[in-house]
Amino acid sequence: MEVSIKFLGAARSVTGSKHLLTIDSKKILVDCGMFQGKKELRLRNWDKLPIDPREIDLVVITHAHIDHTGYLPRLVKDGFSGKIICTAATEDLMQIMLLDAAKLQEEEALFALKQGYSKHNKPEPLFDTDDAKLVMQLVESHPFKTEVKLFPDVSITLYNAGHILGAAIVEMKLKGNTQQKKIVFSGDLGRYNDPIMYDPEVMSQAEILLTESTYGDRLNPMADVDGQLTKIVNEVYGNNGVLVIPAFAVGRSQLLIYYFHKLMEGKRIPLLPIFLDSPMAISVTSLYEKYAGLHKIKATKERNELVSIFDSSNIHFCNSRESSKALNEMKKPGIIISASGMATGGRVLHHLYQRLPNKQDTVLLAGYQAEGSRGRNILEGDKSIKIFGEEIPVHCQVREVHGLSAHADQSELIRWLSNFKNPPKTTFIVHGEEASANTFSQTIQQKLGWNTVIPEYLQTVNLFSGI
Repeated sequence: MEVSIKFLGAARSVTGSKHLLTIDSKKILVDCGMFQGKKELRLRNWDKLPIDPREIDLVVITHAHIDHTGYLPRLVKDGFSGKIICTAATEDLMQIMLLDAAKLQEEEALFALKQGYSKHNKPEPLFDTDDAKLVMQLVESHPFKTEVKLFPDVSITLYNAGHILGAAIVEMKLKGNTQQKKIVFSGDLGRYNDPIMYDPEVMSQAEILLTESTYGDRLNPMADVDGQLTKIVNEVYGNNGVLVIPAFAVGRSQLLIYYFHKLMEGKRIPLLPIFLDSPMAISVTSLYEKYAGLHKIKATKERNELVSIFDSSNIHFCNSRESSKALNEMKKPGIIISASGMATGGRVLHHLYQRLPNKQDTVLLAGYQAEGSRGRNILEGDKSIKIFGEEIPVHCQVREVHGLSAHADQSELIRWLSNFKNPPKTTFIVHGEEASANTFSQTIQQKLGWNTVIPEYLQTVNLFSGI
């Protein structure tokens, strides 16, 4: 058995996860994400894939975030027709997220055409709704901790990674003529002692390991998230302003609601209206009830019925464009949570367009902001931000809250790695910006003494020969 891996994404970057395994004549793609952030990365989405999608036998997805799934519709559009394997919660989330991503692609192409700010005479979306629907016809979901045979000598088992609903660590077993080898893909690892998600599962053995390194160069303690949010919300209330939070629809929006609910219940902040203005986040929130066993939020019994924190009377779901636009007229203090989390698209752009120029309003950045994203530019103090082809001045308050990330920080990543009983033959550092990957690579070498490699984009590495 000859085994090699080609890094088609998330190599010295934090998006576009795509790892192509060639096992003899079989080809397996682990994750199929879109590139986000810097323009040079986003342009890769339009490049021809270095492999004909028709040659890929199947795809394994670790979790539903767009930087791990967003290229699937394009892959299918270009000829892929094999199975897409993931957990059941990931399947449900993907359906919501890919249809939303397709709609955004279509809307942005149409908007660019109307406004005339595209270089192309007729801007086309990367993929459309029909392509996203075709993806879902290929999905086959499996429970955690169930061995799934991919080919006679290749199987995978999915383990809970924390991070978001359905997120998985992938353990791949290869059975050769004389020996068995394991390749482990961390996917994106969640946090220890997260208020909503469970700890990532312990993995103890692998010959080859691919580990994420999003926060590989920093500590991001969850200490006093309550205190940070209390100070920010009370400041907004004192300014008679509106708090706008660009937030990922999956995980971050629900975590923010959890914290605000807790702080209002404890009377640490005023009882303010919370507007969840993201159709995708609203749909995702309903999945927390469907997959109650995958998280720690438990409904309470009131008047003989179960009531979730998401049913609170001050939480309003903006299901229509009209209800979203009505928020532009809001003059009293309130909280708007809207996707996308890095302000790369979605309804939050309209809120930023309205609120960035207002001194009394506040924009709160509550998660990782990739290099080149609008969120990162706001965080780094840019005086104006380009939205819908127009430069919008930034006069509002800009705040950041630490500790809400769904990604393990450096200490938590090392804690997870420390469970391996023997060092992997090679540990590939992926899914991290270059500085983060470099620091994490050195930290692993110093603390664990392991052999680490930071792969280059499009690099191919032979893993095993003759097993």
